[in-house]
Amino acid sequence: MNRPNPGLVVPSGVLLVDKAPDMTSHDVVAIARRALGTKKIGHCGTLDPMATGLLMLVVERATKIQDLLMSEDKEYEGTLTLGKTTSTQDRQGDVLEEKEVAAFTAAQVDAAFGEFTGAFEQIPPMVSAIKKDGVPLYKLARKGQEVERAPRPVTVMKYEVHRIELPEIDFTVNCSKGFYVRTYAHDIGAKLGCGAHLSALRRTRSGRFTLERAVQVDQLKTMPREELWRSLVSLAEISLMRGA
Repeated sequence: MNRPNPGLVVPSGVLLVDKAPDMTSHDVVAIARRALGTKKIGHCGTLDPMATGLLMLVVERATKIQDLLMSEDKEYEGTLTLGKTTSTQDRQGDVLEEKEVAAFTAAQVDAAFGEFTGAFEQIPPMVSAIKKDGVPLYKLARKGQEVERAPRPVTVMKYEVHRIELPEIDFTVNCSKGFYVRTYAHDIGAKLGCGAHLSALRRTRSGRFTLERAVQVDQLKTMPREELWRSLVSLAEISLMRGA
């Protein structure tokens, strides 16, 4: 088992992790902290427990470019389920309303997705980490409170619908920082008139980083520390990737 050693010089860089379902981003950080032997670590963009995929961990001096890395565009693969709206806009929330799902054509589905392309505004969900008077919205939501949220500008650069087996629709979306895929699913459902919620989500890209070099969470728990260090994307490589 890897144990912290005060004399270790931990290399700086970004560790790409393929997050497993049913765990928080903070859970992954805690595992990586022990595995890498450092306390100086953070993540670039939370993934909900339901979601899987790319979680970028900044280690040691890489924590200084955390905001820079978080500001880059993302790609997600998702599934939305029509006919049910939920309290969290995803499958983990309580069902608020159920409606019959019409026999939508591919053209009708595409037209609904097309309404949310380019630059537009989203109203952040109550389960977001955005703060109201210093308190994260998700903490208010846990108490059953709902407050007014200001719309935020977001951008969808590209989308693709892969599968339509009603009530489910599989899609890929390329989007800007601050984009809520659960709200995207909710809004598309509202546009179609039957409601929807996000039932699956996987982040496949952030900026120029993909899952290709990602470490599985199980590997993170068992891989020798030196091997994990070699898995880090170095600061020099990041500079080259970004054209700096």
